[in-house]
Amino acid sequence: MYLKPGRLGPAIVMKSLTTIDITRRSLQITKALSATKDRSANLKVESFANGSNASYIERLYRKWSKDPNSVDESWHNYFTGKRRTIKQDRQLKTKHRKWEPTAVGTGGSTTTPAPAADWKYIDDHLVVQAIIRAYQTRGHLAADLDPLGIVGPTGHTPSTEDRKLQATKAVLRQHYSYAFNDLNALFKLPTTTLIGGDEQFLPLREILDRLERAYCGHIGVEYMMITSILKSTWIRQHFEVPGAINFSAEEKKLILERLTRSSGFENFLAKKYSSEKRFGLEGCDIMIPIMKEIIDQSSKLGVESVHIGMAHRGRLNVLANVCRKPLDELLSQFNSIKATDRGSGDVKYHLGLFTKRYNRQSKKDVRITVVANPSHLEFVNPVVLGKARAEMFMRGDYQGNKVLPVLIHGDASFCGQGVVYESIHLTDLPAYTTYGTIHVVVNNQVGFTTDPRFSRSSRYCTDVARVVNAPIFHVNADDPEACVHCARVAAKWRAKYHRDVVIDIVGYRRNGHNEADEPAFTQPLMYQRIRNLKPCTVKYAEKLVHDGVIKMEEYTEMTAKYEKICNEAFEKSQKIKTFKNSQWIDSPWSGYFQGRNRLKMCPTGVNLKTLMYIGNKFASPPPTENKFTVHKGIMRILGIRKKMVEDKIADWSLGEAFAIGTLVKDGIHVRISGQDVERGTFSHRHHVLHDQTKDKVRYNSLQHLYPDQAPYDVCNSSLSECAVMGFDLGYSMANPNTLVIWEAQFGDFANTAQAIIDQFVASGETKWVRQSGLVLFLPHSMEGMGPEHSSGRIERFLQLSNDDPDCFPVMCDSDYVARQLLNCNWIVTNLTTPANLFHAMRRQVGMSFRKPLINFSPKSLLRHPLARSPFRDFNECSSFQRIIPDKGKASHNPECVEQLILCSGKVYYDLVKERDDHDQEATTAIVRVEQICPFPYDLIYKQLELYPKADLFWVQEEHKNQGAWTYVQPRLDTVLIELKANECDAPSKCQLIIIWSSPVARRSVICDR
Repeated sequence: MYLKPGRLGPAIVMKSLTTIDITRRSLQITKALSATKDRSANLKVESFANGSNASYIERLYRKWSKDPNSVDESWHNYFTGKRRTIKQDRQLKTKHRKWEPTAVGTGGSTTTPAPAADWKYIDDHLVVQAIIRAYQTRGHLAADLDPLGIVGPTGHTPSTEDRKLQATKAVLRQHYSYAFNDLNALFKLPTTTLIGGDEQFLPLREILDRLERAYCGHIGVEYMMITSILKSTWIRQHFEVPGAINFSAEEKKLILERLTRSSGFENFLAKKYSSEKRFGLEGCDIMIPIMKEIIDQSSKLGVESVHIGMAHRGRLNVLANVCRKPLDELLSQFNSIKATDRGSGDVKYHLGLFTKRYNRQSKKDVRITVVANPSHLEFVNPVVLGKARAEMFMRGDYQGNKVLPVLIHGDASFCGQGVVYESIHLTDLPAYTTYGTIHVVVNNQVGFTTDPRFSRSSRYCTDVARVVNAPIFHVNADDPEACVHCARVAAKWRAKYHRDVVIDIVGYRRNGHNEADEPAFTQPLMYQRIRNLKPCTVKYAEKLVHDGVIKMEEYTEMTAKYEKICNEAFEKSQKIKTFKNSQWIDSPWSGYFQGRNRLKMCPTGVNLKTLMYIGNKFASPPPTENKFTVHKGIMRILGIRKKMVEDKIADWSLGEAFAIGTLVKDGIHVRISGQDVERGTFSHRHHVLHDQTKDKVRYNSLQHLYPDQAPYDVCNSSLSECAVMGFDLGYSMANPNTLVIWEAQFGDFANTAQAIIDQFVASGETKWVRQSGLVLFLPHSMEGMGPEHSSGRIERFLQLSNDDPDCFPVMCDSDYVARQLLNCNWIVTNLTTPANLFHAMRRQVGMSFRKPLINFSPKSLLRHPLARSPFRDFNECSSFQRIIPDKGKASHNPECVEQLILCSGKVYYDLVKERDDHDQEATTAIVRVEQICPFPYDLIYKQLELYPKADLFWVQEEHKNQGAWTYVQPRLDTVLIELKANECDAPSKCQLIIIWSSPVARRSVICDR
């Protein structure tokens, strides 16, 4: 680590020249510790006269021997053996504030003298302790972090010496002006610092110098917000102890080699692809050695799998030098080559990767995953955390000892995007913790073209991490050894305490936001300095040559060797004409797809015996031996469930319980997550019961169905949609044999997670060939609750669907249903029966592939007397119904039907009521479209063919520009065109009817038509 001279010492030396009392502090130490006339023996026994202090005292003694007046009077008295009393010391004391306590019971009119003690001596020790604490708390304010030297510790740019002076005041505050009489005076170090190493006493000069080196060099440590003394002491052991930053010659060579590869890769790309965007690391090249050090140390400490989330800057370098992606395959992405498999692909600096490689430092295999990420920077964070948590679950790693998430941030996005806070805030939540995440901030000191002073209100971009008391290591990017030391400490911290930690690499961006950008348009002064600044690799190589660690020829050879590797890979890349998107997949499901017929649809029904068993368990209170006190209201709900099981009929909550119970019976891990999901927003679920007399005593009957069942986790989340949905998406990516459900309080709340929906859920498979079976439950229906809490925005999800509205499918294909599901990007449903919910949930894991399911779940239907399903709709002969045709009088005599109404969701029950009230059962057929996307062309075709004389209507309760109408209309037109092409009678078009929640509007729909 490069160290600058102490900043505090010169200022205090100047002040000490004007002081007069120079004997007291050292004299008191002398009186306490020197008792014999034998000076040599005395130096051996005194605790302060050892180590560096012994040499210091010996030099003073030789100086005093030649000229007694050449040393301080206190040392003269010490060497002559003169003893002084406290009374004599007080006579020499300058005016100082005295402590005069008021006598008890005197009302303040009488005082008693202070106890006999040297209060000035005590005050001096207290001030020294306060100075030590000031450095520990605020030393980072004076740290030399900016390799450009633009931003001073006080936030402005005065001259060099003034900058040091201001920094000292920022650290010491009121103690800065304290008049120290003698920088040579010895002080006993408090137990709250470890700067002394094995020494208990240090001169003030040495105390200040060591504090400067520890806290005001190229590392600024923020950790005093941590309330644990044990953890604070641990950090001091790694930064305060003399020689804490100590690398062997071989370790320094390794740092240089890794740094050479990092900068060499960027230089090679700049030479070969000068006009291409690559978002290089130049200016923060040290990030690669930092990442490799984190992986090395973590692997030594037991980590077997590392999950990395990052934005585009430096991604290609990470893929090349951390993951060791074959360079020819990586460089081929710069060429115009086509993929031979499914998927649209993505730009090279968004791609993910999974690899397993041998780590030479730990001599162990390590799995490394770089999760694919769009341009939305920090939104990959919760996805990585969820994926890591899922792998911990699969490994049985309940302390995070084997799986490590690492998130790489940009400085502007880390403080600017709210998903960062939402994600960090999950760190201690039992159902979402990853037992510590290492955050690495690539701090370019500029966001695209915006200066930090305009992009954040906090001093540091990392201040968001203080909410979880994560230690933050700010480090100068041009000091490789300091950077690697921080990485090493961070890995050890996470392994020991399983808490988040942040490394803030303060560097710069040598080019613009991308390589084609001109940064001097907006940061002219910064880029004047950058152009004149030597690259970090060159400076470190020169330092090692100067220190005799390597010869310049070795560095030249190192550089040439890597350049040769890159050139050979470039030649190979020119011969690559095609590639597979699957080569870049970040979540391979090993063995899952091999030998599997992707068009096979497994049955979803179950036998009656299983239903009765699960139903009775779900309707029963905890066993009596648990001595569990159940709420009276819950006992009433359990009684209603019991009655339904006896009657063999299921409401919404029972249908959902049947799906979860049968899945865990089959060995499928089920996780449902979101706000208030234990009880359910509408108090319908009640999967977790709470003892009414004991705190933290809970019971979940679905976790106790079978002795060998898979786990069922129901997780109340923080009040976050974006991070929690992203987390659950990541969780679903880890294992295809897991059903992960995210439930919104109300459907419209999902729009705060729109980036996750748009960039990951809707398009993740298309871009990155990455499948997910995530289920979203979005409560939806227009029930008079106002503009919010009503619509789940069906239209937005349908607009994101990728099926072609103008292409009528080949219905003679026996695998049509499975093929349609396979080719779509997700499934959108608006269900009306508990049985269909049951089959939809089971179908999610019964398919030979995975697709997200967006289900617009009901609100009033949760308890609607008609929204119930008999047990026969769950049995082995049943399956998911994409549409539910009319089964009443209209279906018996279709020639007499005048109106064919298509609808979806809760509005069906409103229509049935109005139809029955007006005796139109025979002339109006109502067909429920349960699965809206992919559109059930074949079944709709048959319904239109069945009712040849009926007028066709689509009825919804949403506005015309909302709901499913804009999605359904062109597809219905396609069906009508096909009917006419086949010379079948068909309506000329489909008309839209909006049914409002008011009774008058409902009546007008049927009667007027």
